[in-house]
Amino acid sequence: MNTPNTSTSSTRTSGAGTRTEARRPGDRKPGDQGLGDRKPGDRRPGIRTSDGGPSTAAATAPAVAADTMTADAVLWIELLLRQFPELLAELAPAYRSPSAPRAIPARAHPAPAGPTRAEREEALRAEQAHGITPSGARTSPLRLHVSDAVRDITDGVIELDEAVHDRLRLPRPRREQVPGRLLRVAGLLDRAAGDDVLLAHVRDEVRRMARRCTRALGGAEPVVRVSGRCPWCDSVSLRAFPARRAVLCVNPACRCADRACDCRTDPAHRHAWSEGAWARLAAESGADPAELTASTADTARREGSR
Repeated sequence: MNTPNTSTSSTRTSGAGTRTEARRPGDRKPGDQGLGDRKPGDRRPGIRTSDGGPSTAAATAPAVAADTMTADAVLWIELLLRQFPELLAELAPAYRSPSAPRAIPARAHPAPAGPTRAEREEALRAEQAHGITPSGARTSPLRLHVSDAVRDITDGVIELDEAVHDRLRLPRPRREQVPGRLLRVAGLLDRAAGDDVLLAHVRDEVRRMARRCTRALGGAEPVVRVSGRCPWCDSVSLRAFPARRAVLCVNPACRCADRACDCRTDPAHRHAWSEGAWARLAAESGADPAELTASTADTARREGSR
C-alpha cells in the first residue's frame, strides 16, 4: 500500500480540476514584481496621481530649485560686475610720475624739486634706527592682496566661461574682458537651466568670486542677529554668519561646561553651531527654527544690499 508523500502539500483549484503547489512563506505570486524586476521607467505609487501621471509637486520641485539657483547666479554676477572695476581701481598705485609737470598755484613759491640734504640725512637716520620710512611723494607700494584677488577672479571667470560653453556643446568662446565674459555667462543661464549640475557650479563659482572681491575691497562679512539666548551664557548674543553657514555666540565672556573647551584659555574663541546642530540650538535657545534657517541662508540679496 502506497502512502502519500506529505513533504509537499497540494491544493485543488475550484472548478479547474488542476493541482497547484502551495506557496511557501518566501515565495512570490506569479504576477508579483520584485524590486530587482522593476523597470527604469516605473515609478512608485506615492509620486503619481490617480490618473497615472506624475505628481504635480514632484514635477514642479526641480523647476523651482532651478529658478532659485538662476536668480541667485544673476544676483552674484551683478554684484561682481559692480565691484570688479572698483577692485581694478584699488590695484592701480596712486602716484604722480616724476616727469609730469605739477600745477603751481598763482602767487606761490615753487616747492623744491626734492628733499634737501638735511631731510635726506634725517630720513636715513630714522630708517636705520627705527625701520621707519618717511612719508612723501613716492611710488605707492603694490597691494599684493588686491593683485592676487584680481588674478584669481580673472582666471576664474575665464575658466567658468569656457566650462559653460563646453558643457552646452558650444564653440570655444571668444576672448573678452572679465565684464564681457560675465555678461556672456549670464546670457547662457536660460540654456543651462536644464542642467542642475552646471547651474549649481555657475552659482557657486560666481558667489565665491564675488565674495573674494568684496573682501579685497574691505567689506565686512555679513552678520545677522538671531533671536533667542545662548544656551551657555544666557545672553542675546547669537549671530548667524551666512558665509560660514554657522551660528556663533559673540559674547567674549561666554563659558561652557566643558573644561577641555578653548573658551577657558583663548579669549578669541567663540562657541559655534554648524548646520547639523541648528535644531538642537533652536530647542535650547528658544529661537524659531524657520528664522534660524532663513538667517543663515547665503543669498546675494543680503550681501548686495549692504
